[in-house]
Amino acid sequence: MTAFRTPLKEVRGLGSAREGTGHWWGQRVTAIALAPLSLWFVWFAVAHSGADYSALSSAVGQPLNAVLLLAFVSSMFYHAYLGLQVVIEDYVHPRALEITLMVLIRFGSVLAVLAAAVAILRLVFIAVERS
Repeated sequence: MTAFRTPLKEVRGLGSAREGTGHWWGQRVTAIALAPLSLWFVWFAVAHSGADYSALSSAVGQPLNAVLLLAFVSSMFYHAYLGLQVVIEDYVHPRALEITLMVLIRFGSVLAVLAAAVAILRLVFIAVERS
């Protein structure tokens, strides 16, 4: 009876985790979003390179600049998280270490986005108080 079994039965259920397509799209969408946002950020940084704290806080406090800066920071950290996830899944083989690193990079990414958002919003509220 075992002579009639094919190797297909051994691989059934071991295929796609049904996450690959969403992960691929997430990386592509954030990469596309980061292209113009990075150009804007470089322009913004160069334009305000010699500015003092009050001038920079008023520049960041403008609604368009604050939204673009929040979009840049959040997509940058999400894109980095997705990239690090692929590296860990592909090259870290002890399962316990893989899970630990995945939790750490997710926590670190969320913490970094929250810290950046708080800093940007604080500059926005400082600019609002001054005007």
